[in-house]
Amino acid sequence: AGTSFSSLIRWSLYNPGAKFLDPVTYNAVVTSHALVMIFFFVMPVMIGGFGNWLIPLMLQVADMQFPRLNAFSFWVLPGSLYLMLMSNIVKNGVGAGWTIYPPLSTYSYHGVCMDLAILSLHLAGISSIFSSINFMVTISNMRSVGGHLLALFPWSIKVTSFLLLTTLPVLAGGLTMLLTDRHFNTS
Repeated sequence: AGTSFSSLIRWSLYNPGAKFLDPVTYNAVVTSHALVMIFFFVMPVMIGGFGNWLIPLMLQVADMQFPRLNAFSFWVLPGSLYLMLMSNIVKNGVGAGWTIYPPLSTYSYHGVCMDLAILSLHLAGISSIFSSINFMVTISNMRSVGGHLLALFPWSIKVTSFLLLTTLPVLAGGLTMLLTDRHFNTS
């Protein structure tokens, strides 16, 4: 999905005068491309996928510390991705930029599509938080007997998990405030 959005962007920029995409649709495609690539490729695949594959191998253990939490964090993502893709179909799509810029994300610009995107980002954040907790606990508790020295990859996953645990609740708070601004005029 992210690659197809990127292809649409490139095709639109290839011939600027051709008007392949109108400006509103172009903004929605750029926003969707960024959100899909960040929250549904880089975080789950590059960190979660490779981490779930390589961390147990590098620590010489059979599985992650909490396999059910791992499965939950995986199975939340398809629903979240579905909501993100549905936000493109409803009305004109989310064209507020990958930062969900507040003046452009108000209810007067975007209706239900922005609510779907916010819910999708909340679910993707919950998935990443649970996955990060699992990585940190696994790396801290499941070292082999003589394994007081960790390789660089488990250290990088542990540091990245710590950063995700500190930043994703802030993102969730910002998204919740944006949702209350949109529906309850909290400013």
